[in-house]
Amino acid sequence: MKIASWNVNSIKARLPRVTEWLQEFSPDVVMLQELKCIDENFPFMEIEDLGYNLSVHGQKSYNGVAILSKHPIEDVMIGLPGDENDEQARYIEATIKTVRIGGLYLPNGNPLPGPKFDYKLAWMDRLILRAKELLAQEEMFILGGDYNCCPKDEDCYDPMRLAGDALMQPETRDRYFTLLNLGLTDALRQFYPSGHNYTYWDYQGGAWQKDNGLRIDHLLLSPQAADRLVKCDIDRVPRGKERASDHTPIWCELDID
Repeated sequence: MKIASWNVNSIKARLPRVTEWLQEFSPDVVMLQELKCIDENFPFMEIEDLGYNLSVHGQKSYNGVAILSKHPIEDVMIGLPGDENDEQARYIEATIKTVRIGGLYLPNGNPLPGPKFDYKLAWMDRLILRAKELLAQEEMFILGGDYNCCPKDEDCYDPMRLAGDALMQPETRDRYFTLLNLGLTDALRQFYPSGHNYTYWDYQGGAWQKDNGLRIDHLLLSPQAADRLVKCDIDRVPRGKERASDHTPIWCELDID
């Protein structure tokens, strides 16, 4: 099963790129982030015509997450537990075959200090609690998406320049590694233990051309999923195309029936 994650930065603006990539890469499951549309405006028909089932959690102009799957999508959960007042569309979870899929768009947190950074940290605390609940079930799961976190300095093209960014703060990184230390596996680092493996390049300053990127999109696997991990990589091709998202897909392959 080939499972991917992609922050598309507006499904409407990026639809030609998304449908093109779905046809060429043909993933079994895709977690999308930053849809920037309400559910009713999501391009269901165009994607369903490519053989995908859909579950969407949208929001007008901001955020929004979705799961696409060639297999039935079951037991869908909308929203990250822990805060009934959280109206931002940042989390969706469902079961596909024998794998629980959690697609997330973690808050950016800038500027800091302030309420946006506080919200980011509180959201990460809730994600840690959800991961503990999933681990207790001892089943295969993936928590994938845009984490808005550079775990280490090597995940940023210029750590000194971005030292004040919410993506690089010790509090952000501490929570990311708290997740990993629960027993999760950073899938990409199993195949690329170190180095510059970016998933995001800003639109400004020729970042893509200069390869001034960040690694902020991650696939974290439960022990049961990590045992079935065959491949993981970043598909840079979509980022180099016209009217591209500023993110590019990250994907992994699990050996399951």
